[in-house]
Amino acid sequence: MEREITAIKAQKRNQQRVSIYLNGEFAFGLSRFVAAWLEPGRKLTDAEIEKLQQDDTYEVAFQKALQFINYRPRSVEETRRRLLKKGFSDEVVSTTLEKLLANHWLDDLNFSRQWIENRNAFRPRSDRLLAHELRLKGVADNVIAQALDKFGGDENELAYQAGIKKAKKCRYETKFDFLKKVGDYLGRRGFHYGIIKPAVERLWKEFALPEQERMGETEKWSENNG
Repeated sequence: MEREITAIKAQKRNQQRVSIYLNGEFAFGLSRFVAAWLEPGRKLTDAEIEKLQQDDTYEVAFQKALQFINYRPRSVEETRRRLLKKGFSDEVVSTTLEKLLANHWLDDLNFSRQWIENRNAFRPRSDRLLAHELRLKGVADNVIAQALDKFGGDENELAYQAGIKKAKKCRYETKFDFLKKVGDYLGRRGFHYGIIKPAVERLWKEFALPEQERMGETEKWSENNG
């Protein structure tokens, strides 16, 4: 059975989609890309209509994925989860991911590089914690290892950078309390003791107030809060 296209109208809410009218009635919507070869007067078989709607599903999934990864870098697994959550079938999701990978719009090594560089610049943490975060994003261990080897920083320097803000807040503490608080903070950032110890000693030397100034700060605090 054939049905004739009687009108093709742009959708008001989404100019990238059109409404297809068959035999004078609305039938379905399509992306402009999928509908590019259609025109009023053309007749469609049931098989052609089914193929158009199938092609549209793949196109919609692809566009949804592009929107998702253009907002910020994503891993392959993050994108997979997103598309499945949107209700696309396993087959549609797999085909979409293959297309994105083939065009290098998805690349877990590049994603890992950007994740590591962003963390190192703004919220430094240990390689161990970085690896944990990337695993949560679905990145494979061998890719994580490669990324950390190629793009990871010096953990001694990262621990120092990570501790600066905390050290400034603890500058009036006794040495014992300073080392404990800053050390605990760096521990929560995933650094191990061999990295933490020299980092907090360096931070103490550079940011702790001299004893007389620390005592003065403590007395002022007591007066203002007593």
